[in-house]
Amino acid sequence: MPKAKIYITLKPALLDAQGRVLENALHQLGFEKVQQVRVGKYLEIELAPDGDPREQVEAMCQKLLANPVIEQYRYEVEP
Repeated sequence: MPKAKIYITLKPALLDAQGRVLENALHQLGFEKVQQVRVGKYLEIELAPDGDPREQVEAMCQKLLANPVIEQYRYEVEP
């Protein structure tokens, strides 16, 4: 059964407010060398073995999983 691993993040030009909060918290905990934190989503989806899994994952990302206006995504499909 194919498994898709999907990584979704904000586009680089957008301010990542959640990442900024985590960055500040890490600095307060003594991790001053942290320069930037970006927060995203990671999903694993198991697919039925019929059809093209890459085509299915691409359609899912475009229609529901990612907001193409503010997010970018990439994925890997394991056999």
